Amino acid sequence: MIVDRYGKEIQSKRPILDEIAVQTIRDRYGSYPSHGLTPYRLTTIFKEADQGDVSRQAELFEEMEEKDLHLCGILQTRKLAVTGCDWEILPAADNDAKAARIAAAAKEMVEYIDNWDDALLDMTDAIGKGFSVSEIMWEIAEGMVWVKRLNWIHQRRFTFNSPTVLLESPRLITDAEPVWGEELIPNKFVVHRYRARSGATVRGGLLRPCAWMFLFKNFDIKDWLVFNELFSVPMRMGKYQPGTSATEKDVLRNAVFNLGVDAAAIIPDTTTIELLESKLRGDVSSFEKFADFCDRAMSKAVLGHTGSAEGTPGKLGSEDQAKEVRQDLLEADAKVIMKTVTSQLLAPWTAFNFGPDAGVPQFKLHFEESEDLERTARVYSAVVKDMGYEGISVKHIHERFGIPEPEKGETTLAEVRARTPASGRPEPGSRRNGDGERQVNKEKAEAGSGIDPYLFLDLIAAQQQIDGLVDEALRKATAGSGFSPCGDRDLDTYGRVNVQGADPGAESPFSAIERIVEAAQSYDDLQDRIAEAYSGINLAQFREILARAMFMADLKGRTLA
Repeated sequence: MIVDRYGKEIQSKRPILDEIAVQTIRDRYGSYPSHGLTPYRLTTIFKEADQGDVSRQAELFEEMEEKDLHLCGILQTRKLAVTGCDWEILPAADNDAKAARIAAAAKEMVEYIDNWDDALLDMTDAIGKGFSVSEIMWEIAEGMVWVKRLNWIHQRRFTFNSPTVLLESPRLITDAEPVWGEELIPNKFVVHRYRARSGATVRGGLLRPCAWMFLFKNFDIKDWLVFNELFSVPMRMGKYQPGTSATEKDVLRNAVFNLGVDAAAIIPDTTTIELLESKLRGDVSSFEKFADFCDRAMSKAVLGHTGSAEGTPGKLGSEDQAKEVRQDLLEADAKVIMKTVTSQLLAPWTAFNFGPDAGVPQFKLHFEESEDLERTARVYSAVVKDMGYEGISVKHIHERFGIPEPEKGETTLAEVRARTPASGRPEPGSRRNGDGERQVNKEKAEAGSGIDPYLFLDLIAAQQQIDGLVDEALRKATAGSGFSPCGDRDLDTYGRVNVQGADPGAESPFSAIERIVEAAQSYDDLQDRIAEAYSGINLAQFREILARAMFMADLKGRTLA
């Protein structure tokens, strides 16, 4: 059985298609309660809301977002952190074909909504104001019930008042019920609530505590403006002689008042204007510090930190902190929206289309923090290699790292590595050696695998040849010195290292150098050990061989480019 937010069973009936919350002439006008706001008036507005009349509180909260740029910015950050999350529709049950079909249809329905992104943003309006209501505009098409759009309704059109108690759910104020309001029709409205603390819904929004900081900040800015007017602009004084006519006095008065704007005036020669600069200088920083204090307090309430108000330009991590919402707040916001959408939108839609006994698909917001996959890979590597644990399935690895499983006929990296000999160099003739090899590669490309295994073999072979050139340059340069850690190897015509007859266990010159570095006790000791090991090195021959090696490496790179 599917129930609505009131706990009543949702019957599979035809939904109401008409708009209920139609706008009236009253919606065009407001009382603008922030004009001339004082602590006494703010307290009065809050008392009205506590008794169920949220009209003036809702208008005040709206004006606060419009007038305070800092408050507007942090609220926008908090809201967009939720609406920016990716979403999906999950089936009501796993391994259930009907549940999967309903979930797919629900996803199609949500994508069909004209203003879905705006509707999510409208729901987050409850973060500041405590609640947000949207009317569901149902539509019937192709034999199914769809949601055409979600119309947001201003909070001032609702009341929590009743003759006896303070209501938990809002009631819509209409012409028929302008005082107590009418109960919202089930399955027609989405009522999203936010509770910053326990208690009544009308007191649960974050703008309620921020209103005091908004008020004090306004007082501070007004005093700051008065201060600038008194001390930034010199006082203008007009003087006139006894016997001056009333007309000349009016001209002098207008000149004095307009001098600060016009910076020019025409007055009779019997009158004068003097500019008096104040010798007093106040502390301007006190106004700015108090405004910053109010901003920091509002940031703590909305974002959970003060990075947006205290960010230091150039400080490592400061910019990231300033633009982020605390993770626990993001999770809480997302979970509440997931519950609201599932119970108040998907539940009635499922009942209308598939019956009251059908499982309701779940709306999911992906709010999880991004995982450090490199660190996770190191953990898995240690568990498998060092601890020898073999109980991890391949499917789990694909899901954990987001790697799609290869389709039938696709070439995998394991197959490419299997074709590469232990020496790290491809077998002779393995790269398109004849028409047969070319045809096989062409068929794989046409099959859409997108992977050319021969490219990996070429790169491995090229790197091995370049490494061999460097090793041989060092070996030949040390010829005659008695130090030849490379073994008996030589370069062929193409610059490759011939390994016939060489000791398979012979080490590279760099391994010998690493041993010298590890054995050295100090930097001076390292220099002495290297000089002793390469005492008979032929520098001229070394330069020649190194130049040839670099030349061959450059040619090889150009060939593979």
